[in-house]
Amino acid sequence: MSENYAGDVSLTETWSVLSKDAKAVLIDVRSGAEWSFVGVPDLATIGKECRFVAWKDYPGMALNTRFVDDVAACNVPKDAALFMLCRSGVRSKAAAVALTASGYGPCYNVAGGFEGDADADKHRGLTGGWKVAGLPWLQS
Repeated sequence: MSENYAGDVSLTETWSVLSKDAKAVLIDVRSGAEWSFVGVPDLATIGKECRFVAWKDYPGMALNTRFVDDVAACNVPKDAALFMLCRSGVRSKAAAVALTASGYGPCYNVAGGFEGDADADKHRGLTGGWKVAGLPWLQS
């Protein structure tokens, strides 16, 4: 897989584009377990809904070979700005590359992800990410 995608964007830039561009879409590529137990982005205040398409399937974290088809099933416009979000920005970069190769785009990786990088004690969600940036989110 090549490294072709539109690039990494900050959390605040992501929110700004999602707020202003009616076609822009946020795709959370984490696993179902993460959506259920860690929380999800809440786009209600900007009149949007996040799309949830796992890049890797839980529990084994095997690559979701249906990923592009699953995104297509969400009726995501191929020419929309697509923002991929995962825990820290690794899976989302791979997803952005895959969607770009499939003719979508521009496709961006949301740097920092939902929980951000681990701190010195290997805890996430304390030093960065969607939640720490103060962006809206929900938890079941």
